[in-house]
Amino acid sequence: MLHLKSLEEGLDIFKALASEVRIEIIKILSENNGMNMNELASRLNITNGALTSHIKKLEDCGIIVITNESAGHGNQKKCTVRLDKILIEVNPEEDVKNIYQTDVKVGHYSDYSVYPTCGLASGKAIIGEVDDTRYFAHPDRYDANLLWFTRGYVEYVIPNFIPSGQKIDQISISLEIGSEAPGYNDVWPSDISFFLNDRKVAVWTSPGDFGSVKGIFTPDWWFPNWNQYGLLKILVINGRGTFIDGLQVSDVTIADFQFDYHSTIKLKMEVEEDAQHVGGLTIFGKGFGNYNQDIAVRINYSPIADREEA
Repeated sequence: MLHLKSLEEGLDIFKALASEVRIEIIKILSENNGMNMNELASRLNITNGALTSHIKKLEDCGIIVITNESAGHGNQKKCTVRLDKILIEVNPEEDVKNIYQTDVKVGHYSDYSVYPTCGLASGKAIIGEVDDTRYFAHPDRYDANLLWFTRGYVEYVIPNFIPSGQKIDQISISLEIGSEAPGYNDVWPSDISFFLNDRKVAVWTSPGDFGSVKGIFTPDWWFPNWNQYGLLKILVINGRGTFIDGLQVSDVTIADFQFDYHSTIKLKMEVEEDAQHVGGLTIFGKGFGNYNQDIAVRINYSPIADREEA
């Protein structure tokens, strides 16, 4: 998912989408899980030269990604849709001064209970041994930029350094996640539950464990037959409810927690053993996947007096 924080930020995207041919290209690629240039040109009944111009516009703004694949007559360029959703914030931030932002590394969890298949990796190597849960307690896990497990949970303490005398009005959490299948499986649903201070606020069903195309930032040493990237999800809890990618998923509001500058904030992500789809969880941090980010947190706050007067 691409998160645009303003309309101006999306100008290149809007221009790229202002073409019936390019819209048709996106549809065809999505339906066929990618396609090489020759096949795509034939499907659209246009020349390769005309197709190249359209593909470049879509690639430049990040809608599609091009990879080289080996074929019987040499290398061919394969086009694949990179984005599953585009989220646009139409209204500007009310007060950018009252925002605290921080990142949490994938390996900096405070608690866990996981089951194989499972493992951890830094940007350079696997940490310990795969499918050995003991390594989730190893000191090297702090260097992890990728973790995965079939069921269970990991929990993070979100740093809370908003100024004294302030209350929390909204928490936004952005992260790249997916399912966990042995090797990879693009169709492998998994129900991933999100908890804030042990209260379930949302459930999102990941559609798969993606590996048919290399992740843009996934290192070259990573195994080609393992998962490569996830989907960027944005979890927001505020005074109106809880939202994922702008769609309300529960009625739990930020007021249910009464968070302020003293509060400990814990985020837990769990694949519950009684879920309908027990398909695991993979969390991608910097140096892996398609977005090159850790777990990004943004906290909106305001004076406690405002709450008391209300």
